[in-house]
Amino acid sequence: MLHWALVFFVVAIVAGLLGFTGIAGVAAEIAKIIFFVFLILLVISLLVNALKGKSPPM
Repeated sequence: MLHWALVFFVVAIVAGLLGFTGIAGVAAEIAKIIFFVFLILLVISLLVNALKGKSPPM
């Protein structure tokens, strides 16, 4: 999921550099949403593993 957030971030940067501000804005918003979903799922996963007594995989 983090990979897709980075892909949309790169698309937003390229679109912004080429002057496609509408596409850049949409891609940036999608990247932000995916990134925050990733963070929420990461925190939930870490909490569940901590409650089960497992250490995170390294």
